[in-house]
Amino acid sequence: MKFLIAGLGSIGRRHFRNLIALGEKDVILLRSHRATLPDDELAGYPVETDLTEALKKHKPEAVIVANPTSLHLDVAIPAAKAGCHILLEKPVSNSLARLDVLQQAAEKSGSRILVGFQFRYHPTLNKARELIQSNALGKIITVHAHWGEYLPQWHPWEDYRRSYAARADLGGGVIITLTHPLDYLRFILGDVESLWSFNGHSSPLEIDVEDVAEIGLKFSNGAVGSVHLNYVQRPPSHRLEIVGTQGALRWDNADGVLNFFKMPAEFGTWSDNPPATIVEQYKLPDGFERNQLFVAQTRHFVEVVRGESEPACNLQDGIQALRLALAAKESQRSGRAVSF
Repeated sequence: MKFLIAGLGSIGRRHFRNLIALGEKDVILLRSHRATLPDDELAGYPVETDLTEALKKHKPEAVIVANPTSLHLDVAIPAAKAGCHILLEKPVSNSLARLDVLQQAAEKSGSRILVGFQFRYHPTLNKARELIQSNALGKIITVHAHWGEYLPQWHPWEDYRRSYAARADLGGGVIITLTHPLDYLRFILGDVESLWSFNGHSSPLEIDVEDVAEIGLKFSNGAVGSVHLNYVQRPPSHRLEIVGTQGALRWDNADGVLNFFKMPAEFGTWSDNPPATIVEQYKLPDGFERNQLFVAQTRHFVEVVRGESEPACNLQDGIQALRLALAAKESQRSGRAVSF
């Protein structure tokens, strides 16, 4: 198969390396030549600078959209019209404008679109979803996700102020850039009914986007909770807690361990003096490291391109995550909760 990668920054390079590692050698690079990484690993691969020409000349079966967020649809819509299958990096865009055009183009051409939320492939997050769907926690009452990470340390090789995550014109900001929890909470718990948020730029970071956000969520199943995001935390922290009537889950991305605190079987409900909980622990496979999430995603994309699988995270999933992120911004502007 022939793949075209649009955007050769950090995530574009990761997709490139993973394709090569999976044995896919026919790769075309669509470049603006504004990447801040060295080009040594890209030597020998064909380079194009014009999308229309690249699609016409090479006729790729698949396109990976890894350019800045605000430019995603400039690549994805022509690729869909050309009938290419697409791995569209998250978030799908920085606004809802033209997403209907992409959707219509994909439906007309048969283009299959996989959205790049790699935490959907995380073994222990999938275990959390399995436990909840099997009713092991009983009724879900509350959920809290926290992700804080110091922006200047994300890409040490570049000035953080130039990065897409720091710039409004490229679709940055902590809510959209760290939108993963908004997706994986929908994946694990189901749809969100309403949302509120406080967010803004509070730190000394030299950026023109929000660097902290607190987002309150009410799910369709009755659970309530929150997502906290920030660009300033050192050391970084990414963790999740879910509480139900029959137990609780605690997950930490640092080691990937999921702890399940559950009530003994003989106690059907919480009592005034509940017994000590039983703890089940689910660990990652030996040798697991972060890139394996992306490898699993790339392997799945290859299956999608071949027609062997349906996208595990489709365009509608990506649009819903973006709707939540944009609603958080709207809630801050209006001072009101947003209902769906």
